[in-house]
Amino acid sequence: MRFLRTLFGSIDWWLISSVFILTLLGLITMYTFDGNNSYFQKQVWWIIIATCGMTLAIVPDYRFLRNGNTTFYIYLSILFLLILVLFVGATVKGAQSRFNLFFFSLQPSDPAKLVLIAVLAKYFSKRHELIGDFKHIIISGAYTLLIIGLVFIQPDFGSAMILFSVWFGMVLVAGIKFRHLAVVGMLGVVVFMGLWNFGFQTYQKDRILTFLHPLADIRGTGYNAYQSTIAVGSGQLLGKGVGYGTQSKLQFLPEYETDFIFAAFAEEWGFVGVGMLFLLYGIVIWRLLHHALRGATNFERLFAVGVAILFMSHFLIHIGMNIGLLPVTGTTVPFLSYGGSHLLTEFLGVGMVIAMARYTKQQYVGKDLLPS
Repeated sequence: MRFLRTLFGSIDWWLISSVFILTLLGLITMYTFDGNNSYFQKQVWWIIIATCGMTLAIVPDYRFLRNGNTTFYIYLSILFLLILVLFVGATVKGAQSRFNLFFFSLQPSDPAKLVLIAVLAKYFSKRHELIGDFKHIIISGAYTLLIIGLVFIQPDFGSAMILFSVWFGMVLVAGIKFRHLAVVGMLGVVVFMGLWNFGFQTYQKDRILTFLHPLADIRGTGYNAYQSTIAVGSGQLLGKGVGYGTQSKLQFLPEYETDFIFAAFAEEWGFVGVGMLFLLYGIVIWRLLHHALRGATNFERLFAVGVAILFMSHFLIHIGMNIGLLPVTGTTVPFLSYGGSHLLTEFLGVGMVIAMARYTKQQYVGKDLLPS
């Protein structure tokens, strides 16, 4: 009984409530009145599974991740899955990125993001005072580059961008020097030039060129971005009403349950609804950073920050893509978009942060080191 009181007493209800409201809003946006609600029905099951996963994730004591070699073995396991999916994975829309497992599919690139956060949190926490040494930037970058390379080969440029954002954000938080930041920037330019000449597929180049000239080919490569901006703008102040989004429900806007769900939401809920959406994501990030500040060690702090960076990267890149500020890359938005792998990963991340906050409170209660 004491364990249960400690377990449920440590739950951050602000964070949990915001997460479930966002998930519910995504579910409502997927609903249609014509009876074609396969995405809606499948997402209900994924929400149930993800909720169970988060509940289980709240129970363990994750201090074992910052001690010993467990985190490294998990990292090797995710590398193995990313390699395996290139040989036996299912190909969907040109990307060989998922395993078809009976009644559901699993994209290893989603849990890979959480694994990368744990690896970087452990690496930087052990070398926090020496982070000014550029070799630690290189080593942490190598850990990241292995995952990014395997994800990019699939090809999944959107997830590769998210993974890079997580590494870059955690490096900044860990304390990179500005001259090192300049070197990283130059390396980034060199890598991009190399990818443009030898790595990017033709359709990926077309998306970037469409981003630079959005109206150049609105019937071809620029169609999705053009329809997305129309959907966002047509929502105006109060939106067209739930289920009455013409761009999404009439299929002018493709993939509105996943890649363009923000545009579909903005069309139906309008500026007021988008403001509410930003507020809810703001609460999620605020609570994650709150737990980061209260972390028992640098590992817990960096892990919570990493999860916050993961959510912010998804959110900002997705919205930028939907309103024409970034190239279309096929990224989801946390908790809102359809999909089981990313939803389960996000719920697990939230559960792990809450679990770490539980033993943080236990460790420092009565020591006047943390606010009550």
